[in-house]
Amino acid sequence: MSTRERILDAAARVMREQGVAHATTKEIARAAGCSEALLYRHFDDKQGLFMAVLQERLPRFDLPDDAVGAATVAANLERLVSGLLDFYVDSFPISASIFSSSTLLARHRESIAAKGAGPATPQLRLQAYLEAERAAGRVRADADVEAVARLLVGAALHQAFLATFWGDGSADEPDLAGRLVTPVLPGLLAG
Repeated sequence: MSTRERILDAAARVMREQGVAHATTKEIARAAGCSEALLYRHFDDKQGLFMAVLQERLPRFDLPDDAVGAATVAANLERLVSGLLDFYVDSFPISASIFSSSTLLARHRESIAAKGAGPATPQLRLQAYLEAERAAGRVRADADVEAVARLLVGAALHQAFLATFWGDGSADEPDLAGRLVTPVLPGLLAG
């Protein structure tokens, strides 16, 4: 395993335990078995390390490029929502503490804006998928795909929050993604 990979694994562990606001690069370097100087050879700062953890150590919630027209819209939505549940459950312990520091939150906003990302990304990706399915004729022409995307992302976020808050694993409940998707299907799917 490369030094960079070791540092990312250690950062993910330390940030899950302490949150990004309270994790230090010194603790992360110690957990990775390296010096802080070596950590800084791979990452510019803690914010860069945090962004790498979010991008490389958390579950993904994307569909493959060829998802439009493949499987069913319901199956694709369930896959996306399931990925979102996993992502949010894994990211809450790491990122929730960012809101405790206005400086850290401002740096994070700047960093994600520079990458063209942010908290709206899941909703925008889901909306783009639904728009592509509408163009393919599998989603109703009059469906409010923006509202559906917001509803599904919001439901996944809320369920992941509850599971994290209570520590009960309820986001792993069998077919939770399906139960969140099913109510939106009648107003979404083309006849």
